[in-house]
Amino acid sequence: MGAELFDRYGDWTADADRVLGYSIRELCLDDPRGELGLTEFTQPALFVVNAMTYRAKRDAGMATPAFLAGHSLGEYNALLAAGCFDFATGLTLVKERGRMMGRVTGGGMAAVVGLEPDRVRAVLASTDAGRLVDAANFNTFDQTVIAGPKDALESVKPSFEAAGVRAYIPLNVSAPFHSRYMREPQNQFGAFLKDFAFSAPSIEVVANVNGRPYQHDMVRQTLAEQIGNSVQWLETMLYLMRQPEPEFIECGPGTVLTKMLAQIRKRIRTAG
Repeated sequence: MGAELFDRYGDWTADADRVLGYSIRELCLDDPRGELGLTEFTQPALFVVNAMTYRAKRDAGMATPAFLAGHSLGEYNALLAAGCFDFATGLTLVKERGRMMGRVTGGGMAAVVGLEPDRVRAVLASTDAGRLVDAANFNTFDQTVIAGPKDALESVKPSFEAAGVRAYIPLNVSAPFHSRYMREPQNQFGAFLKDFAFSAPSIEVVANVNGRPYQHDMVRQTLAEQIGNSVQWLETMLYLMRQPEPEFIECGPGTVLTKMLAQIRKRIRTAG
């Protein structure tokens, strides 16, 4: 990830090494200490590569977008692209976010495929174990990621299978992100953010927490709330799809978001 970018954008590579205190190139390409799967390291790696990918697209002539959105950690890249902070400041925020979130252990996440969000909520509310689990990412009409203690995630699997789920997939993550179990790091991160000044977004950025554009004076509060609340990606995409003649460009490694958008559009066409 990012192999072709680190030399091309040596200024940001050097800034990343300085902010992080280790080689971002070594982490992404070699991972000699097996750290890349830990959120403390995953988050900075994603931020750096996403930022460089967006910069490369702009250098190649991509027009300035009318809106920006990022899924979970990607929201920091959207805010960077909107001029809310510079690269080094954004990476400083992400480094601390990853460190604080990495303190939470003992939980996990699972993708529920084939049930609409309301059905997922109903299944979770129907059992004691389910009430310990939160809906963390509303990705599409039929893909929701849930988060909570690992034993609770295992316990609710039969309930989802009985409800007709197409797939129930445990995710390879290190903690129950975007759930009630992240409220302590959310509060800690909110206090950390008080030392930073943020510019108003020069481009509309759609927030994960509500699927609506950032209020210009609420960047600090919205960033903190994102940690312990659901990613409203489905609502974000629906909001953007209501804009005049929307065209979407994914700026990062992979095509996960593009595929989710295609699923949303297909469901709308089928329903219509």
